[in-house]
Amino acid sequence: MSTAKTLTEEGYAELRQAMVETQIRKRGIKDERVLRAMTSVPRHEFVESHWKNLAYTDEPLPIGGGQTISQPYIVAVMCAALHLEGTEKVLEIGTGCGYQAAVLSCLAREVYTVEYREELATGARERLQRLGYRNIHVYCGDGSRGLAAFAPYDGIVVAAAAPCVPEPLAQQLAEGGRMIVPVGGEDLQALLLLTRHGEKFSSERKEPCRFVPLLGRHGWKDVWI
Repeated sequence: MSTAKTLTEEGYAELRQAMVETQIRKRGIKDERVLRAMTSVPRHEFVESHWKNLAYTDEPLPIGGGQTISQPYIVAVMCAALHLEGTEKVLEIGTGCGYQAAVLSCLAREVYTVEYREELATGARERLQRLGYRNIHVYCGDGSRGLAAFAPYDGIVVAAAAPCVPEPLAQQLAEGGRMIVPVGGEDLQALLLLTRHGEKFSSERKEPCRFVPLLGRHGWKDVWI
């Protein structure tokens, strides 16, 4: 746990710029829109006060309830995989603290995000409103079912590990849309990128990763012990 004195906003901005350059750009993320988004979103505002000075480190951090804010590099990989241009409607599954939704909001026209845990959904909604992100819509529910009311989506990001690709999410993807989802078991998953072509989907296996489980009807029904 960090006990260092709270940094100034200028100090956080320097750490954020260093994070983008050393953890993201140098690892091969070249999408300038993603790099700018992650330079602009104050990650330290999405963690508890005693973690703020570690907000820009190359690791996930706890956000309560057994959940985490993802490693910055993984957030960048997932956002870059969607190839967003700014006009899209995006669905995020697993709001958590709201950080990835904030990054996505800088890249897409509208972001819909679903969180399984009510306390996290409420906290993320309040935080995003306080920070001025107006194009993000937070819902509480079973994210493995997606959010059919606003489908189809040009991009879908699943920020929790699924045993397989949830069928409702695949069906809510627009023609030509892209979905990135961690698929695998308890100890290790891989990011899987799907692109829709009519009723068929092409897939590409990307980085290995480790996420908390996706709960719900089309995810893991119980938390891993």
